[in-house]
Amino acid sequence: MLDISSKEAEAVAYSMFIDGAWTEGGDRDVIEVENPANQEIIATIPDGTQDDAERSLEAAAKAQPGWEALPAIERGRLVSRLADAVATDSHRLARIVVAEQGKPLNQAEGEIAALETFLRYAAENARRIEGEIMPSDNAAEEIWIRRRPYGVVVGLTAWNYPAALAGRKLGPALVAGNCFVLLSHEFTPLSGLELARLAAAAGIPDGVFNVVTGRGPVIGRALVESRLSDLVTMTGSTRAGREIYGSGAAQLKVLRLELGGKAPFIVMEDADVDAAVTAALQARYTNCGQVCTCSERVYVHQSVADQFTEKFVTASRALTIGDPLSNPDIGAKISGGEVQKIKRIVDEGTRAGAETLLEGGPLASGDYSRGHWYAPTVLAVDENSSPLMQQEIFGPVVPIMKVDDFDQAIDLANDTEYGLSAYLFTKNIKRLMSISHKLKFGEIYFNRSNGEQVQGFHTGWGQSGLGGEDGKYGFDGYLRKQTTYVNWA
Repeated sequence: MLDISSKEAEAVAYSMFIDGAWTEGGDRDVIEVENPANQEIIATIPDGTQDDAERSLEAAAKAQPGWEALPAIERGRLVSRLADAVATDSHRLARIVVAEQGKPLNQAEGEIAALETFLRYAAENARRIEGEIMPSDNAAEEIWIRRRPYGVVVGLTAWNYPAALAGRKLGPALVAGNCFVLLSHEFTPLSGLELARLAAAAGIPDGVFNVVTGRGPVIGRALVESRLSDLVTMTGSTRAGREIYGSGAAQLKVLRLELGGKAPFIVMEDADVDAAVTAALQARYTNCGQVCTCSERVYVHQSVADQFTEKFVTASRALTIGDPLSNPDIGAKISGGEVQKIKRIVDEGTRAGAETLLEGGPLASGDYSRGHWYAPTVLAVDENSSPLMQQEIFGPVVPIMKVDDFDQAIDLANDTEYGLSAYLFTKNIKRLMSISHKLKFGEIYFNRSNGEQVQGFHTGWGQSGLGGEDGKYGFDGYLRKQTTYVNWA
């Protein structure tokens, strides 16, 4: 059991959790798990194989009929007990998230609270699995439409919110009657493994929840391509989503993909500028900008652009960066590769004409000589074709562009392959009604920052994905319909 009590904590050797048992790694290859804030190795995990994938799926398939046969309310009670266990162990779990992911401790505590909420909301849906009875065109006949679980669900989660994303998928899948195999990203596998430990203690039967570890191109592909997996739910990059889409094509696999985003943040001339600045700070810099719904590009009406930009740059310059356990505003980036990706996009944008208003960039000396760090960077952009306005940055970089009017802002916002989230700040309610019809995004934040709620529906359009999560519509996605024609003539 991992306990991150100091920076000098000894690395822990984890095993996979399959069919209710910890599967030892033996002589197999392992993957080292790094703390992004200091580059220390905090754990090792087995580098899973196709055989590991198949064994986990077999365990889930074997357990699924018995799990489905339980009354839904009993499945919900067990998931609720898991939520209780998460609440009891929340402090330790939050520190594990800090150690493997690099976000500030208070944000990690918020993530564990979200994990608990996802599980509790899922448990509440146990009495909401509904069907329909409708009349037939034939005499003495009715048509019954029931909702049934898919069977075996594979969950593939991203590294930015490893604990919350696992719960977001696991809770509804289990309450609906499915069994589950989780593969977290190899950068952040510890949250999922600790969740399996708590699930076993909460009484969830063997095989119902399995956790494997390894790399996406190997064990992830095997999970997707196996005939034993019935539904794949994935959160990650659009690139990875396309690969999964291709891998599942041969078996017409049911897929739910929550992918990348390039959220526009629109500020009109009648907006509360101070409120917009505050929201834009949160919407860009939370989790070091590593949020799929983060503000990725800002469009400001020319009449308030200078005022907004000056206040935003001043506030960005004042943000603190440092040891995640000390609760700075911004923690570490997940990896050196991510730091270099951001720098590449900024360099390309600068060469394309962007003006640097706040020069942050990579930090690699002094207090930042170890770890992966990127300071807030703000740039003024004149053309929407700039790499800064088109490529997903996923970091603390903010490109700002002036617009002449509302229609231009909408046109520029829609000029992207992504369609996950968008923001609008204005006091004109007519504009709200207008964007509901004109903006091509699955999720819109009006006069507020990001942060979806569990009873809503989190879904992307375009290259931002398929399906969705949360609320009654997300829960329904873990159930399929079965039609029965009942004739008693």
